[in-house]
Amino acid sequence: MDINGIILIDKPADFTSFDVVAKLRGIVRTKKIGHGGTLDPMATGVLPVFFGTATRCCSLMPEKSKRYTARFRLGISTDTQDITGKIIRESTVSATFEDVKKCAEEFLGKTEQLPPMYSAVKVNGRKLYDLARKNIEVERETRPIEVFSLDITHVEGDEYEADVACSPGTYIRTLCSDIGDKLGCGAAITYLRRTESSGFGIENCITIDRVKELMDAGELENSLLPTDSLFKVYPEYHLNEGDSKMHLNGVHIWFSRLEGMPNTDGYIRIYDDQNRFLSLSYLDREQRQLAPAAYFLKRE
Repeated sequence: MDINGIILIDKPADFTSFDVVAKLRGIVRTKKIGHGGTLDPMATGVLPVFFGTATRCCSLMPEKSKRYTARFRLGISTDTQDITGKIIRESTVSATFEDVKKCAEEFLGKTEQLPPMYSAVKVNGRKLYDLARKNIEVERETRPIEVFSLDITHVEGDEYEADVACSPGTYIRTLCSDIGDKLGCGAAITYLRRTESSGFGIENCITIDRVKELMDAGELENSLLPTDSLFKVYPEYHLNEGDSKMHLNGVHIWFSRLEGMPNTDGYIRIYDDQNRFLSLSYLDREQRQLAPAAYFLKRE
């Protein structure tokens, strides 16, 4: 089936992001499919899935920040930094709610984070989780992350909930584990749900079962988000019929032919005179050119 667009999946627990893609590939009967942002198997929530030409936008997404709701338990440390792992240490908890809130504030802003061994990060070409499963621990380098907001609420006992907005590449498991370590008692994630990803919220997501229902009813294409919805932060420009054909064929279009272009350099959404999304292109006024970053309409 030749479909193009985006579906926001509410990923179920115990599925990897790859499992979701594999399941949808079978339901939709298409090979050209990808996802935006890996989630841990225990995690649920927003997983943007791209079909057809929309897969070209995976590396071009303008909004890459994430938001999560996480619960963590103080006084326990595991090898995976979540409750599914092997317990490696248990400690008495003396921290109060105020202590936890104050400690969490120290992780706000730009910091460095050490990727966990149970992660898809590669070291010398090998994924860390493959090594971890063989009880091999290797040296890793810290990576820059940014935590935009971190709100803590007390659930019960030694369990707390965190509402976290952060940059891509931030491991929430590690963040909560680090908070626990700083408090001197350790911590492990007991629940993790991504509520926002790349500008999309959980309220817009559907389940895998719902995708199958829509597919069986012949209504899936009508439920896809258009590819250009991912780039609404960028200005748009419409080409006439002749310039559209030139653009799709990679022909250089001189600025002298284009009226009403934005006054600043940067990405721009290009449409034809029928309002079809042609490409995401980069406007370079110094070089006097419109350089396509990715095409989203097939040449006729």
